[in-house]
Amino acid sequence: MATLEVDKPMTLEEKKLIFASSLGTVFEWYDFYLFGALADIIAKQFFSGLDSNAAFIVTLLGFAAGFLVRPFGAIFFGRLGDMIGRKYTFLLTILIMGLSTFIVGILPTYAQVGIASPVILIGLRLLQGLALGGEYGGAATYVAEHSPQDQRGAYTSWIQTTASLGLLLSLVVVLGTRYFLGDWGLNAHGDKDFGDWGWRVPFILSIVLLAVSIYIRLSLNESPAFARMKAEGKTSKAPLSESFGRWKNLRVVVLALFGLSAGQAVVWYTGQFYALFFMTQSLKMDSSQAQIYMALALLIGTPFFIIFGALSDKIGRKPVIMLGCLLAALTYFPVFQGLTKAANPELVKAQAMERVSVVHDNAECSFQGNPVARDTDFKSSCDIAKNLLAKNSVSYTNVQGSSGMAAVVKVGDIDIVAPQAVVVNDKFDEASANKIEKFQQDVTAALRKAGYPERADPSKVDGLKVVIILSYLVILVAMVYGPIAAMLVEMFPTRIRYTSMSLPYHVGNGWFGGLLPTTAFAIVAHTGNMYNGLWYPVAIAGGCFVIGMAFLRETKDVDIYAHD
Repeated sequence: MATLEVDKPMTLEEKKLIFASSLGTVFEWYDFYLFGALADIIAKQFFSGLDSNAAFIVTLLGFAAGFLVRPFGAIFFGRLGDMIGRKYTFLLTILIMGLSTFIVGILPTYAQVGIASPVILIGLRLLQGLALGGEYGGAATYVAEHSPQDQRGAYTSWIQTTASLGLLLSLVVVLGTRYFLGDWGLNAHGDKDFGDWGWRVPFILSIVLLAVSIYIRLSLNESPAFARMKAEGKTSKAPLSESFGRWKNLRVVVLALFGLSAGQAVVWYTGQFYALFFMTQSLKMDSSQAQIYMALALLIGTPFFIIFGALSDKIGRKPVIMLGCLLAALTYFPVFQGLTKAANPELVKAQAMERVSVVHDNAECSFQGNPVARDTDFKSSCDIAKNLLAKNSVSYTNVQGSSGMAAVVKVGDIDIVAPQAVVVNDKFDEASANKIEKFQQDVTAALRKAGYPERADPSKVDGLKVVIILSYLVILVAMVYGPIAAMLVEMFPTRIRYTSMSLPYHVGNGWFGGLLPTTAFAIVAHTGNMYNGLWYPVAIAGGCFVIGMAFLRETKDVDIYAHD
C-alpha cells in the first residue's frame, strides 16, 4: 500500500487551511465560554428563584450540562465525520453552536417568564455541548492529517490554543462591553447597566462571529487522508462498532480516558475556570478585575501551547503531559494559597488571627452543596449557621458538639448561637425570620470586627503576583493540553479516528473536567474549607499520572497513514 509523503514541508495553502480551521474553533469556544465568564450574572437573571448560594451552584451545573453531553455529541458527530467527512461535520457543529448562543442573548429572564427561562437556558447549553462534542475531534483530526509527521505536535497545538483564545476573546468582549457602557469601575457593588441588560451584548454579537465562522468553514477542503480513503472505498461503514465493539480498540479508548484525558481535563479547568471562579466567589474580587488578570495570564501563557506541542515532537508527548499532571497534583494547594495572599491579603490576615468554627450536633446538619436548596431548606441551627458562612465564603472548622445542642458560631472569642427556624407555607415564620436576621447581623459584625473583609480591596491586590500565579496555572494547562491532540490522533486508525479519539477526550473534559467547578464548590460549601475543593483535581491528576506512566506508550513516531 502506498503511503503519503508525510515528511514534506507544509505548503502555504495547507497552512491557510489549518489557520482557518483553528480560527473557526476559537469562535466556537468563545460562544461556549461566555456562559462561564458571566456565571455570577446568569445566576441572578435565570435562577433567582433559588437561594443565592444554590443559584450559583445551579448556574455552574448549567455550565457543566454543556460538558456532560459532549460525549454524546462526540459519538453522533464522530460517526458522521468518519462516514461523510470532516468538512461538512464542521459546518453543522458551528451552526448549532452559534444559533444557541445568540438565542441566550435574547432569552427572557426568570423574572419575566418564570421557570420556562432556566429550562430553555439549560436546553440551549445541551445543544452547545452536543455541537462542541463533535467539534474538537474533527478539528484535531483535520489538522493532524494535514501535518508533516515530524511536526504534528507543533501544528496540532494551534488547535489547542483555540480554547484559551476563545476564553480570552469572551473576556475581552465582556470587559469591552462594560467599558462601553461606562461600567468600568472596579467597585464593590458591581455594574448596574451591565448586570441588568448589557450582559446580553456578548451573546448577541456571536451572530457576527457565526457568519464569519461559516464563511471560513466553507473555504476548507476535505482532509487528504479522508479524501484518499473515500476514493479507495475504505471508509468505515460502522465506526461505532469498530471503535467500541472490539476490545483491541476499546482498550485504547479506556486508556486514553483514564491515563490521559481525565488528568488533562481537570488541569485545564482548574487553571482557567476554577481559578476565575475562586477569585470572584471565594476571594470576593471584583469580577472585572479578576477577568483582566485572567486575560493577561492567558496572553502570557497561550504561546506555551505551541512551545510544548513542538517540544513533544522532539522528546515525546508522554513526558510533557505526565510532567504537567504531576506538577499540578503537587503544587495546587500552595499555589491557590499564594493566590489568596496576593488577591485578598486582609482575608489571609483575618484567618490567621481569628479562626472561625462551628460547634454543632452533626446529626442536625444538611449537605451545604445541595444544588437545588432554598433558604427554607436550611432550618436547623447547624444549617442556618453553615449556610450563612458558605454564602460569605468564610472558611471555618467543624467541631462536634453534644447531642441536641444549638449550633454556635465562634469568631475569635465571640460566640453567636444560631437559631432554629420554623417554616410555614414554604416561608420562615415571622419570629424565625427575625431571629435569623439578628443572627446574620451578629455574625457579620463579629466577622468585620475580626477583620474579615466584605470584599477584596482592589487597591490592596498585588496584581503582579496574581498574574504570575495565574500564568503558572495556564502554563500547566499548556503542558497537558498542547501535545494531547497529536497523541490522541496517533493512538487510533484513520478510518475510525474521529469517533475513537472524540469519546475519551469528551468524557474526560465533559465529565471529569466539566463537573470540576460544581463539585469543588460543593465540597467547599460542605466542609467549610475554601481549599478543600482542590482535592478533586489533585486526586484525578495524580491518578492519571500513575496510570499514564504505567500503561501509555509513546506515539510521536507513529505513521498515522500506515494503519488506515
